[in-house]
Amino acid sequence: MSLTRFSCTFSLLLFAACAHAAPSRSAEKPVAPSPEAMHEKLAQISQDPARLSAAIQRGQKDAAVCRHCHGSGGNSAMAEVPNLASQNAGYLLEQMNKFVQGQRKSSAFMEGMIKALSPDERIDIALFLSQQPVTRKPAGMNPQSLAGRQLYATLCVACHGADGGGSGKIPRLAGQQIQYVEDSLKRYRSGGGERIDPRMAASTRKLKDTDIRNLAAYLAAMQP
Repeated sequence: MSLTRFSCTFSLLLFAACAHAAPSRSAEKPVAPSPEAMHEKLAQISQDPARLSAAIQRGQKDAAVCRHCHGSGGNSAMAEVPNLASQNAGYLLEQMNKFVQGQRKSSAFMEGMIKALSPDERIDIALFLSQQPVTRKPAGMNPQSLAGRQLYATLCVACHGADGGGSGKIPRLAGQQIQYVEDSLKRYRSGGGERIDPRMAASTRKLKDTDIRNLAAYLAAMQP
């Protein structure tokens, strides 16, 4: 074989090998953004009215998968399922990311559903739900909720705020479902729940069941 023919044959084989390998490289999944990068993008979108409006429209469509349990617009009709309407966008995104990372496990259904969402879809859903009004009317104050108000002022106000609105990655508690709050506080107290948080564990460790019921009643009576 001549040198020229060998060179041409080698070049063709090399080209064929590269062409065969190219589809496999293009088929590789893109590297997922870090949670920090996603929160930064969420903040940027929140500050741009045009981008925020577009994200909310997309999020309304993507959040269809959430309605079965969390209700239309994030207003849950089930006592043990939390309201997501008007929840802080940063908190919602943080919790979705924890499902994806396996740091939060409430059900295989939730975990699988959220893992199927792209990072941008998670951001859009968080922004959409954060902008939805809470439609339920808060319960009136009674002796139980008044007792809960004193506990809230002692244990919760430093993080969740005087109005129960939270901020950033700290959830809004005002107007939340009574049963959901009771269940969550008991899980934090026992240390065996789906989420482990040292601050919440310390705050709930000495609470009695009566205290937890009072706190839940007060939070349900607060206007979101």
